[in-house]
Amino acid sequence: MGYELQAVIAGEELLRAASRDVAVAAVVPLSQGLSLMPMTDQLFDAVTDGSAVGPLGFWRLPGGFDTLLAQWSTAGPVVYAEVEYFGGVGEQRAAVWADGAVVLGPLHVPEGQSFPSAGSPISQALRRVGAVANAAEDEFLAVGLDRHRHNEDWMPTGNG
Repeated sequence: MGYELQAVIAGEELLRAASRDVAVAAVVPLSQGLSLMPMTDQLFDAVTDGSAVGPLGFWRLPGGFDTLLAQWSTAGPVVYAEVEYFGGVGEQRAAVWADGAVVLGPLHVPEGQSFPSAGSPISQALRRVGAVANAAEDEFLAVGLDRHRHNEDWMPTGNG
C-alpha cells in the first residue's frame, strides 16, 4: 500500500486566512494547532502563474507558488511538503518559509536513503511550525499526517 501527499502545512489561523483568496483551497485541521492544505489539481491550477517549476526540486509545487508561500509566511512559518512511498520505498521533500523567505530546505531524502539523525525532511519542517514529537512518535505522526494515505482523501468531500 502506498502513501502520497503534497500539501501546505501551517498554523490553522494562518492557512484559513490565506485560503480566503483561493476559493478552491481546503483547510483540514491536524493536531497541535496545525492545518493542512492539500495540493489538489484544482488548487494547482488556481495558484500557478504558468511558469516552469522553480529550482526547489519539488514534483508538484506550482510555478510561482513559492512567491505566494513567501507572502503567507510573513504571518507565520509555512511548510510545503511532498511524500511518496509505495511498499516502504519512496521519497520526502520539505521546505519552510518564514518572514517572506525560505528558512529551511528544501530538504530531500531520496529513495533508498536513511533519514538523518535530525529526522525526516517533513519532521524537521514540522518542528519549525511548532510540532512536538513524543517518545512514541515523530512529528509526522504526532500531528496526524498518517490519517489519510492519499492526497485526495484529505479533501472534505473525499474527491479532491
